[in-house]
Amino acid sequence: VQLRESGGDWVQPGGSLRLSCAASGAIDIHKMAWYRQGPGKQRELVASFTRGGSTIYADSVKGRFTASRDITKNTMYLQMNSLKPEDTAVYYCYDWYGGYWGQGTQVTVSS
Repeated sequence: VQLRESGGDWVQPGGSLRLSCAASGAIDIHKMAWYRQGPGKQRELVASFTRGGSTIYADSVKGRFTASRDITKNTMYLQMNSLKPEDTAVYYCYDWYGGYWGQGTQVTVSS
């Protein structure tokens, strides 16, 4: 099992980024989530696909971030718009069914 994030970068406030998480091995792309850990902060949930088929978001990113997936590519995405400095963090994908984490990708939002 392997989860590999990509797409992290430096961006100015108000900008956009799209993160990808490519999954390989015995992973169900429907049972995954995005987490992030900012400097000096605890890791927190950003978005997650649920057992019921919906997607939940942290209040801090609602209306700005969108999680999606491509089953044919076994890849999950996180579209991040209207980025703020407080979105600066290492972003991780997480298989909440199997308990696997990716290595993370750095997102930095600053002017």
